[in-house]
Amino acid sequence: MTTVAMRRRLIPRRWRRLSLRSARLRLTLMYSGLFLLLGTAIVVVIFLVVQTGDAIAVSGSRAVSAVPDRAGSIVHNVVSQQHSADVARVLAVSWLTLVLAAGASAVLGWFAAGRVLRPLRQMTAGARAITAGNLHERLALAGPDDEFKQLGDTVDDLLSRLEASFAAQRRFVANAAHELRTPLTLERTLLQVALSDPNASVASFRAVCEELLTSGRNQERLLEALLTLATSERGLEYREPVDLVPLVHREAETVGAESEQRQIEITLELAPARVRGDRAMMERLIANLLDNAVRHNVEGGRVQVTTKVAGDRAVLRVVNGGETIHPGDLERLFEPFQRGGAQRTAANGHYGLGLSIARAIVLAHDGEITAEPAPGGGLLVTVSLPSEPIAAVAV
Repeated sequence: MTTVAMRRRLIPRRWRRLSLRSARLRLTLMYSGLFLLLGTAIVVVIFLVVQTGDAIAVSGSRAVSAVPDRAGSIVHNVVSQQHSADVARVLAVSWLTLVLAAGASAVLGWFAAGRVLRPLRQMTAGARAITAGNLHERLALAGPDDEFKQLGDTVDDLLSRLEASFAAQRRFVANAAHELRTPLTLERTLLQVALSDPNASVASFRAVCEELLTSGRNQERLLEALLTLATSERGLEYREPVDLVPLVHREAETVGAESEQRQIEITLELAPARVRGDRAMMERLIANLLDNAVRHNVEGGRVQVTTKVAGDRAVLRVVNGGETIHPGDLERLFEPFQRGGAQRTAANGHYGLGLSIARAIVLAHDGEITAEPAPGGGLLVTVSLPSEPIAAVAV
């Protein structure tokens, strides 16, 4: 236990409030100090006024006095002494009143500061009681819509975002563990079957090894996708001008073999569209969108890719045919390990991370990504990114 902690345990809680670090005590001292300063100024003004009035009264009495000089001098001295005593009495009463009023102002200021700071203490106690296990609780601060109420509502909004983030993280970890456990179980089963077969041949062992290699490659792709997702969510460290058109051409050629095999027509309508960001991430973004558009399509389907500039935004649109997607399922498609149909299974190398990675990349580039059902079935994905002037892009 540290020295500070021991001191806090030895000092009663009621006395801790008297620490100069207490906002309540500082407010009380400020109220009392201002009152004392103002009261002192008033007493000084009263003293000056009384002194001036006494001097005028005494000099006036000397001027109009009809008694002889010696008698007038005696009268003047008596009047001066009486006035001095009156001034001293007024000052004494004023200072005593000021001291008593300052004490009363300190007491009233203490309770007033406590009343003003009560919502802040409630927020502090509520925030301390909220942990990772009860993020569903809120401060729910009552009272008028003042600065404290606005601060409490802001903290509640922050807790709502944290709760959603923690829930998404837990789902992500659970799904990742499930996706990794399934191939590991398969690999163990293959090895156990091969080792338990007394008549196993070289060919059977080779077949088992090939299946293990396939499973290992799938796990490698999954881990690479998870790493890409984590890297994208951290944001960008370096930005450079990037032209989307050649990237789309390159990725369209990459998926060309699979699209021809499944008789999927790819149409490109590409106008100059340039952004400022990470080139590798932009390549991964376009690759994920085109890969999803082809592999989640139907036989003989279509894929249309469009790039253009609208105002100060570079727009990339990818439309593909396929199953009809319910509008309520669109947001779920952007979550990790969420698949929109029966074809989206880990068995064929799909882990449901494509759109999650795409959204992370877009958000890292200060952009927006939306999805909506395409006419006739399939999906329409629209990416909007801050555009880069043409002159700024290096050839």
